[in-house]
Amino acid sequence: MEQGSTNVNIVSRTVQPQRQTIRNRVAFLEKRTPVYASVLGVLGILTLWEGLARIQVIPPLFLPSPSAILAAGWQMVTTGEVTDNILTSLMRIGTGYAIGAVAGIVIGLLLGFFRWVDSVLTPVIYSIYPIPKIALLPLFILWLGIGELPKFTIIALGVFFPVVINTYAGVKQVDPILLKAAVTFGSKYFSVIRKVILPAALPTIFAGLKLAAGNSLLLLVSAEMIAAEKGVGSMILHYGNLMMTTNLMVGVLILSMLGLLFNRSLEWLERKLLPWK
Repeated sequence: MEQGSTNVNIVSRTVQPQRQTIRNRVAFLEKRTPVYASVLGVLGILTLWEGLARIQVIPPLFLPSPSAILAAGWQMVTTGEVTDNILTSLMRIGTGYAIGAVAGIVIGLLLGFFRWVDSVLTPVIYSIYPIPKIALLPLFILWLGIGELPKFTIIALGVFFPVVINTYAGVKQVDPILLKAAVTFGSKYFSVIRKVILPAALPTIFAGLKLAAGNSLLLLVSAEMIAAEKGVGSMILHYGNLMMTTNLMVGVLILSMLGLLFNRSLEWLERKLLPWK
């Protein structure tokens, strides 16, 4: 007994330092970056930008200072111009994004689960996907008329393809053992999709939703520049034609904030739906 206890103590003294060494090596992977680091990075860039603009290294016509952009933005807010354009753009991108995301998830699940749907629709999707979506806007205007419907359609189309492809990939990556276990215990098709496939594919689906958010902003601005009287894209085009760079940069700043808002909203929703990730 004493010899066995001695051997256990020796092994324990040997293993514990090794475990601690492993923990120290991987500690940087678990360490979270403090919030102030991101704030300092942004403040550093803005300070450098403001300094270069003040000493006029770059003429204000080409790159106005952050303080001038904020002053112009506040003036545009007080006149209601910014509010009207943002609300119009949010309505367009919200409608188009919702339609494209829902359609992409549903079709992606069907493609991944039903082989005959995969065989019929996958070639069609991959043949249309490489086409630049903004090139189809004149055709949609011809078909649907000048109004909001072509803008909704082009945004929804740009969102649909990243979402459907990522959803399809997520379904294909689901462990087959989980599917066989669910079917063995008597689960029906839609029950398997809802309780097994969808939760397992959600991380990949959210990756597609985040990618689609960038596409939706790009298509929103392009559509508003081509065929719109209101909206952030139309506002940017208007001030670009007048060579009012400061007001133009206000529109660019709004787009940056919208992109950040969409990204943070999707990350919050992902944490709520995927607490185990």
